[in-house]
Amino acid sequence: MPEESIIYNVVYSDGTSGKAELGELINRGGAAGKIYLNNSSPNSVAKIFHNKNKSSTNRKKLESMLLNRPKFAPLVKDGVEYAQIAWPEAILEDDEGFCVGYLMPFIKMNEAVSLDHLMQKATRKKLKLTENYAHRIFAAYNMAAMVTALHKCGHYIVDLKPSNVFVYKENMMVAMVDCDGFSIQGERSRYPAEFVSEEYIYPEGMAQGCDEMGEEQDKFAMAVIIFKLLNNGIHPFSGVPRKADGEMLTIQNRIERYHYAYGLWPDTYQSPAPYSIHEYFDKKTLEMFERAFTKSGNRPTAYEWQEHLWKLLHSLKDCKKNHDHVYFTSKGCGLCMSEEKFAADMLRIKRQKETPETIRGVEVSELLAEQVEKKKAEANALNNKVQNITIALIGAYLLFFGLLYKILSSFSDYVIGLGLGLQGIFFTLVMAAIYYTLRKYENKIPLLQKYGLPQMLMVYAFICIITALISINRIPGSIFHLAGLPGE
Repeated sequence: MPEESIIYNVVYSDGTSGKAELGELINRGGAAGKIYLNNSSPNSVAKIFHNKNKSSTNRKKLESMLLNRPKFAPLVKDGVEYAQIAWPEAILEDDEGFCVGYLMPFIKMNEAVSLDHLMQKATRKKLKLTENYAHRIFAAYNMAAMVTALHKCGHYIVDLKPSNVFVYKENMMVAMVDCDGFSIQGERSRYPAEFVSEEYIYPEGMAQGCDEMGEEQDKFAMAVIIFKLLNNGIHPFSGVPRKADGEMLTIQNRIERYHYAYGLWPDTYQSPAPYSIHEYFDKKTLEMFERAFTKSGNRPTAYEWQEHLWKLLHSLKDCKKNHDHVYFTSKGCGLCMSEEKFAADMLRIKRQKETPETIRGVEVSELLAEQVEKKKAEANALNNKVQNITIALIGAYLLFFGLLYKILSSFSDYVIGLGLGLQGIFFTLVMAAIYYTLRKYENKIPLLQKYGLPQMLMVYAFICIITALISINRIPGSIFHLAGLPGE
């Protein structure tokens, strides 16, 4: 509550007057003014301007709004009337006669949400809003009907964007606020708008100020909002740039250059967003968007959108998979397609995350310092183990061939009985097996790579086998003289 009771004079359009006592401050408002409850009337609130110096201009604009009021049928549900537009009902004056603000219908904002809250599934879920797609089409229809009524009076919203348009959660009926910021048609002159927002400015408007903008701005911004409502929040001038290293344009830059990504012809700068369902829209809808967003197009009026959306609402097809879904043509349910594609992409991403990332066949996690040290220690331990086993095997190898004569002596009669020919064959096979084995493990066992060890081991085996065979066969030394070798 204000520190002390503040009472202003009320001047109605028919010339009658009264008093209004300000109640609780319920909204600090934007650039224009603050919003207070009206203790004198529970169904209205008072907007008090920040700048008292604009009293004369504000009064003239408000008087034009009172005289040229758009006509809306009252919205009544269960005996409760809902205000659809915060249009001025009376001018507020102080005791000195200055225009300080105005009275307007009380729109209960706790029962409404801005349109941008309807566009994203996560936000709808958080705010417990309806998931029924038909309700979003109905909200778009109600917005078009509201804009149609304003345009019939010659008024333009100009700063038309989802956050400035509210809908009642229960019935999707539109509630418009901050109407004193509209471009208002007076009896003899126009009172221009003061604000406009990027991402909703029509291409030609980039060279204009707010005071020059009118119906074309509203037609463009309204088409953008309708597109977003029908296409799960996707902006018609957003998309995926075709060149990753190309110029990165803002949404407004793309609007200025007519980079509409969802038209009949592919856009040169960007391709459609991956989960867009525009290809499932009605043909007439696509044609109207084409007119709204392409350079040569004659933008649809608010009334055209109103009529078209009404026809859509009465020709929707129910989706058998999901009762919240509806669709437009024989192509089927675009919402189901989008959700299935999203689920498949999420599953693919999940699997990619679960699959270890590798560099040259090595998992990235294994390249961490701790893992590297651990692997290094394990490798060293393995090398030491292999080396010890190798030394033991070489020792056994040397011992075996060193004792070969004694081992074969136990079978001397059998060996001699084989004859020198078979002994030679056996000798050759043994040497071949030794050679093959040493060559096979030479590159795998570090110790075999040093000091010419494989060759030494082969020579040792050769000498031991020859010596054993000569001794067992009791070959006399004189036989070496035949070969030109020194004998006994």
